[in-house]
Amino acid sequence: MDANTLFGSLDLVAGSGYTLNSEERAALQTSLRILKKDHKFNRVLFWGKILGLDADYFIAQGRGEDEMKNRTSFYSLNCTDWFQLPLATDSVITMVTKAAKGRFMGDPSFVYKHDDPQKQGAEDEEETADIVTEEMRLAVTVHAIDKDVSVVPRGAFVKRHHGLVQLNRSFGGLSESEAKKLDSYLHFSEPKNLKKKSILELAELNPAIDFLDVVSDDVPKGSWSLQVECAGTVCVLRSLLWLGLTNYCVPMTQQHGYIYIGDGIKNLNLPFMI
Repeated sequence: MDANTLFGSLDLVAGSGYTLNSEERAALQTSLRILKKDHKFNRVLFWGKILGLDADYFIAQGRGEDEMKNRTSFYSLNCTDWFQLPLATDSVITMVTKAAKGRFMGDPSFVYKHDDPQKQGAEDEEETADIVTEEMRLAVTVHAIDKDVSVVPRGAFVKRHHGLVQLNRSFGGLSESEAKKLDSYLHFSEPKNLKKKSILELAELNPAIDFLDVVSDDVPKGSWSLQVECAGTVCVLRSLLWLGLTNYCVPMTQQHGYIYIGDGIKNLNLPFMI
């Protein structure tokens, strides 16, 4: 959710049971503006909060000229001091997936150790171990949530002729009927299902705004919960794959966004729960 409208947006998703206290809100209001100015971002978003056993991680995200490709994530333990997360490369993702288990501790320097049997030298040498810090795990988790369940309303972003993905300044919001349909929400990540559509299906799409995958095509079916809240003034879309991810959209306005507040653990049992 955009840092400029943080207070109002938090109230829209409060029905999920997660929110921030007044001290955290006040600190974020100031520190996110400083973060935007220092790094010269076009926008800064409050991404969410990952709950740890000893401390919680607050996540912010800076956006550049291209809203999809120019994304930089930061974390903080006190809503004031921000540290940039490392890139979640393929090798890092593989190491974290093998090593990191259980809840987050709340200590960025906490080390997970995983013995890799493939990395063996001479017979007199011991097995080497891949060392993964919680900071690396945090970067991979944020990357995975963005990839799997970051959602935007259809038409909120436009793909320019030179390939840049930017905010659609002419977007006036979804209508009340559209906001209640899963077909009106798109994954804000590189499309996968779109490439599998036939030529006839693609002919019906507008390439300027229909360049992302539709949420309704997700597998397994039923991995999203769409509800109307606040006396019908806001539509809330919750992910059952990453419990804690809440997307909000106010019909007939430009107000939309998402926030994640959870333990950072993927619900792998979802197919057996539906």
